[in-house]
Amino acid sequence: MSDSSRPPWLATAIPIAAVYFVVGRLFASLAGAATSTQGRTSLRLTAWILSAVAFTVHIGLERLRFRSSAVTTAIHVAVAVAFGAFGLAGAAALRAPVDPNVPRGPMLLALVAWPLITGVPAFVVAWIAANVLGRARADKP
Repeated sequence: MSDSSRPPWLATAIPIAAVYFVVGRLFASLAGAATSTQGRTSLRLTAWILSAVAFTVHIGLERLRFRSSAVTTAIHVAVAVAFGAFGLAGAAALRAPVDPNVPRGPMLLALVAWPLITGVPAFVVAWIAANVLGRARADKP
């Protein structure tokens, strides 16, 4: 699919998903190398904050720039979150030991579970935020 035929929401969702993936991998690696509990906690909190910023920016773009409905906004945002989680699950599966005695089931299950575990709540939160944003915009004179 060329860039010109890609829907605008997907052209936004894929880079946002990449942000979730990069932030997740980078800060997990940094937290793993941290020498103190406080350092690990600070790095994990920073990752959460950066992901929340990406999430909020995505909702704003969908609702204000693309003028998407609240449901459409929530779907697009949840898809980006699920793509990011799928990437993280894939990276975890690739880092799993290559030992033939390690069951592959849990790693393969993560490819489905992580996007669902993150995507469904992301849909709910994005839908609520998009509705609030829509009402706030409608209240302006």
